[in-house]
Amino acid sequence: MNWTPVETTPPATDEGSLQPAPDYSRPAEVVPFRSVRTSVYVPRERRLWTAALAAALLITAGGLGILYVDDTNYQNADRALTLQNEELTGKSQNLQTALATTQVKLTASQNQVSDLTAKLAHPTLGIWNVPQTITNSTYYLAAGVPDTFTYHLKLTSTGPMSVSILSIKQFGLAVMCVQNTGASTNYCMHHQGSAVGWLGVTSVNYDFHEAEGCAAYIAVITAANQVVVTPDVSVTYNPASAATGTCA
Repeated sequence: MNWTPVETTPPATDEGSLQPAPDYSRPAEVVPFRSVRTSVYVPRERRLWTAALAAALLITAGGLGILYVDDTNYQNADRALTLQNEELTGKSQNLQTALATTQVKLTASQNQVSDLTAKLAHPTLGIWNVPQTITNSTYYLAAGVPDTFTYHLKLTSTGPMSVSILSIKQFGLAVMCVQNTGASTNYCMHHQGSAVGWLGVTSVNYDFHEAEGCAAYIAVITAANQVVVTPDVSVTYNPASAATGTCA
């Protein structure tokens, strides 16, 4: 094995090239930044025009704001008036309905009062409603017709009957007919004259007015065979202003 010699001596240093080490013990000074403003010249007329334009814009904006507020207030007021109008319209319709209902009730009440007044001035009373039997041709039923009243003659029977309303004079003649001629009551009561009469019927419904001013009438009912007569006779107070019928 052969050994190769190596040079270990450090190279020579150039003393003239050595510099002192930087000093980092103090911070570096920083120069503050200064803005640079460039002066621009604006003519006086342009400044006035710009000011006027700005003022006009402010006035316009203010006017628009006032108009907007006024319009909003107007819309709110209009909406409130519309609601009030609708409410008043509804109340008016309710009042009209109530008025119409009241008018109907008032009319009905007036009619009732009129009816009651008429009934009080001319009351109607039932005077004969009990069924009675006629045995044969010699029997009769008789009832006086009251004066100052309208006589409502309403009868039904189980067989043929004859009905007459006679004056007192006519009734006297009918009795004499029975006594003097021997004819049946069923015949004589209806063949000596009468104010009104019906022969051989089973029902009668008639309003007799001649007694309203005359107290001189009798209703007579007869039949040839046995029948049961059911009366429903009533009278209405209705006095005449002058004599009527056979009394006139």
